[in-house]
Amino acid sequence: MTRLRDEHGQALVMLAGLAVALVLFAGGLGALGMALLGRGRLQRAADLAAVSGARSMRDDFPRLFERGQRRLSRSAFLARARAAALAAASANGAVAHPGDVDFPDSASFAPTRVRIRLRGELHVRDRSVPVRAGAEAEVGGNGGAAFPLAEGGGYAGPLAYRQGKPMRPDVAAAFDRLAAAARGGGVELIVTSGYRSDAEQARLFAQHPDPHWVAPPGHSLHRYATELDLGPPAAYGWLARNAPRFHFVKRYEWEPWHFGYGLNPRSAPRADDGRSAVPPFVPAAYAGPIARAASRWNVSAALLAAQLYAESGFNPFAVSRAGARGIAQFMPGTARAYGLADPFDAGQAISAQAHLMRDLLRQFASVSLALAAYNAGSGPVSRCGCVPPYPETQAYVARILGLMGGASALPPGAELEVRLVT
Repeated sequence: MTRLRDEHGQALVMLAGLAVALVLFAGGLGALGMALLGRGRLQRAADLAAVSGARSMRDDFPRLFERGQRRLSRSAFLARARAAALAAASANGAVAHPGDVDFPDSASFAPTRVRIRLRGELHVRDRSVPVRAGAEAEVGGNGGAAFPLAEGGGYAGPLAYRQGKPMRPDVAAAFDRLAAAARGGGVELIVTSGYRSDAEQARLFAQHPDPHWVAPPGHSLHRYATELDLGPPAAYGWLARNAPRFHFVKRYEWEPWHFGYGLNPRSAPRADDGRSAVPPFVPAAYAGPIARAASRWNVSAALLAAQLYAESGFNPFAVSRAGARGIAQFMPGTARAYGLADPFDAGQAISAQAHLMRDLLRQFASVSLALAAYNAGSGPVSRCGCVPPYPETQAYVARILGLMGGASALPPGAELEVRLVT
């Protein structure tokens, strides 16, 4: 009987120990569950914050290219996206700070990605458990493609599409006017080719290695996003007679379909409707000097205006950290070379700017390369035959082309969408 009682007592002790273990295990599971639940909530807040920031970028994207009061600078564009992300994080119970939001492609002219990293603490069984969550979202076109930017050629900037073919935004705007005039004359133009990267040109040259008809990679004017191959053949006569009115030049006598858009002396733009070609965002005090300089030096008034906006914001007393001065930001040596005695005299500076751009356009026969040379000097542009891979110069060129041509257009039927990346 004594042995039975001892065994019974031992069983009770074992059962009690098992019960304690089960309680501790259940408590651990509960703590783990609370931690997972808390992290899940923080991750949801991060996802919603990233999507909200990307939605802000999507909605504001066209304003990067607009003119006048509606235009957003890149810093304002990013600030609005950051504020949207932080507001969404806060609304979903997370504590977020401005430094928690960044933009992986912030160096580009038109950023499309936003990233957020959130931190928090959970109080589980009198302990603080740190938790982290992060998310990244982007703006893109339907079909999963990012918003179109040229790369791999002589032009790095936003692309517009017409009939599915890429080109610079200012070229697209000029083509729209050309196509409308052709349609009025009973001719329906077809775009068969536009911007081509060097890799695309290499494939074409490998298929047809005759430089008379296909330029070797790195030498085709199509790499600058200024060139269009147009059809049908029945339109060649109309194009030969009318394309120059819209600043398109037939590049080669043996290619009746190849027309390039260039603001050189042979195709300087003038207002087609008789009104001033000076854009409406130009302050009244500078409209006259820009118009006179454009006429004197045969350079687009829209180009000069966009350049002045990018250089100084029309501030005649601007001085950069590098020592560039005045409304057109002339360095002292360049000012002397162009007879500019006082770079802070806006009228003189605008005339010298137009003179310099006329020379650069003659030298490079490309607006993007001329702008790159104005910003970085002729040497780097001549050496590579491209917009040099300097972030400042590439952003400068893209910004001015955007100001001249308006927002890039997606392919027909495309819309910008927002999606989580991570």
